[in-house]
Amino acid sequence: MLLPTILASLAAFLLVGGTLLIIDPGAPKHEAIKTGGLAGGAIVALYALWLNDRRRKVEEARQELESQRIDHDRSRVADERFARAVELLGHDAAQVRVGAMHALAGLARSRPEYAQTVLDILCAYLRRPFQHARDDEQTEIELEVRLTSQRLIEDLLPRRDQENAPRYDLNLTKAHLEFMDLSYRQVGDLYLRVAHFEESNSFHHMLIHGHFYVTEATANGRFQVQHTEIRGKAWFSRFRSTGIALFTDTKFGGETKFAGSEWADVKADGCTFAVEPELPEAWRN
Repeated sequence: MLLPTILASLAAFLLVGGTLLIIDPGAPKHEAIKTGGLAGGAIVALYALWLNDRRRKVEEARQELESQRIDHDRSRVADERFARAVELLGHDAAQVRVGAMHALAGLARSRPEYAQTVLDILCAYLRRPFQHARDDEQTEIELEVRLTSQRLIEDLLPRRDQENAPRYDLNLTKAHLEFMDLSYRQVGDLYLRVAHFEESNSFHHMLIHGHFYVTEATANGRFQVQHTEIRGKAWFSRFRSTGIALFTDTKFGGETKFAGSEWADVKADGCTFAVEPELPEAWRN
């Protein structure tokens, strides 16, 4: 574009200057030359502006490509970290499994798009068959690993008072849970079907945006769901509680079922139901 610009500038100089001399032969020649020079210079200036704009666009495109390359490299590294951590969850050594869990949790914090997947994996670990035999060293070690998984799940969930928080779903069907504490957290759906609860498990002061399913589960300790808001369905069909269950001031915003459930001791003062449920005898007392 440089040569055409020079030629166009010369043509403008000659055309404007010559036209002025033809129209007004008596005018000073230096004025005609000056005016022609301004016309030619304007074309050169326009070329310079175009050239600068082109350079700017090329630089922006280069920076965009560089940014995409960096993001691609980060994603590749994150994928490799993720795959390696998942692989290590099957390691024989408990400390290696704990390290893998922390690596997954760290990945979820640094790259939020992995958060739901990491939560799914940590929940899947808790769904592995487990029988807690007291005073057995191996099961005590495995219990510590499982407690780590529970704590990391708790840490990854947003607080109840956090506005516009992401809604993560938890699937803990058939999980063995001890001292699970999701209090003051918010989730999407919370599935605890056929789960086994030992000691004390806390789901109080929660905000459950979706459904809360605890069908066919068993609780042998304190089962705490007080001051919790459940906006979807809450099903406790065939739920069996041998300890105390606390539901004080809990809000049930959807259909609630207790068919076939058994309750040794229930505290449910101040509960509210958007859909009138058929309460078991223990709840009515």
